[in-house]
Amino acid sequence: MLGPIPRVIGHRGAAAHAPENTLEAICCAAAFGVEMVEVDVQLTRDEVPVIIHDDTLDRTTTGTGPVFERSWKEIRELDAGASFGRAFAGEHIPTLQDVLALCRELKLGLNVEIKPYPGTDLRTAEIALSVLENFGPLEGSLLVSSFSVESLRTAHSLAPHLPLGYLIHDRPDNWAAIADEVGAATINFDHTSETPQTIAAYAATGRPLLSYTVNTAARAKELFDLGVAGVFTDFPGRILKVAK
Repeated sequence: MLGPIPRVIGHRGAAAHAPENTLEAICCAAAFGVEMVEVDVQLTRDEVPVIIHDDTLDRTTTGTGPVFERSWKEIRELDAGASFGRAFAGEHIPTLQDVLALCRELKLGLNVEIKPYPGTDLRTAEIALSVLENFGPLEGSLLVSSFSVESLRTAHSLAPHLPLGYLIHDRPDNWAAIADEVGAATINFDHTSETPQTIAAYAATGRPLLSYTVNTAARAKELFDLGVAGVFTDFPGRILKVAK
């Protein structure tokens, strides 16, 4: 069952203030006062679920090449903080287990976005769900989301009790049928791609709406006024000021 969704969700932790998808970014988001954070999970070559957004290591770490082609032993040695700022040198890519433990310690809710490397949609969902199920409940809300319909189908089949967020970027004509098929608890959409009319259509399904990535207070207020339940943001301090 879907628990309370906070108005403000830290995107990849607090990605404007600390290296995205790191434990430091999650701590930073908590320091701003958010009640929930979002992270991205994918698999290493040896199928360890790690927290990183891109398919490749190049942008955010000292490594290169696809995440899926590296073992956990290789990935855990990389620096995931230095490229963001000298003060963050030595920060590492965490595992999903690491993030769950930190969120429990900080009493945060968590949105786990499944980001499968091409061709690993089913397996990434299987392993992520296994870790989530074995870890047990968090104090805050837990939401599992994905752009991959195959990953969502797998998650819905394996753990129908876990709330799923259907992530939409380029809205397909059959989006409503997909949301029903995967048992979506929320619809998560790109605010730059939608109009008040399309947002109203999403709302008409009766599901809470979440919008990404909203980095100005003015836009957040517009979305809240349109009935959006919560927004993902890199700048939680800005958005918390207008989240009533």
